[in-house]
Amino acid sequence: MSALTSILVGCANKTAWVRVEGKGSFLNSAGLKEFGKEMVNRGFREFMIDLQNCPMMDSTFMGTLAGLALSLRGLGQGHLHVLHLNDRNRDLLCNLGLDQLFSMETEVRPNGTVLHPQPLPTEVCDDKTARAQTMLEAHEALVEADADNLAKFKDVLEYLKHDLHVGG
Repeated sequence: MSALTSILVGCANKTAWVRVEGKGSFLNSAGLKEFGKEMVNRGFREFMIDLQNCPMMDSTFMGTLAGLALSLRGLGQGHLHVLHLNDRNRDLLCNLGLDQLFSMETEVRPNGTVLHPQPLPTEVCDDKTARAQTMLEAHEALVEADADNLAKFKDVLEYLKHDLHVGG
């Protein structure tokens, strides 16, 4: 990877904050997924995802965001907000119908001061099975969020399921 990507996380006012510095991809999706699960388990129901310094995202990363939003929906409380979108990221999320699942905002939120953001551990996932499982769950979340995404990701889903079956 030519540019270093990091994800900074923190909490303020009962809200979990995530700031993506660089590309959101399958390489950093597992860490984000685990952070989201842990925060939900601790009772956090509001998530702010700041993409100001994120030039683009792949489908696994977007599916990870969708999975988090779907888990909040399943609980019947909470919301995921995506902040500071550039035009490309807005188009990507809208094309997958994710604008119906969480709010997308371009304005700065003044109450979003996180005093001590911490970097998520850099994912060095040499475990092919774990990576494939994260990717599969992310793409299944995209289909759950919008049934039209099945046609877009059918081949990816079949490949990942096959890969997990053969590898596992």
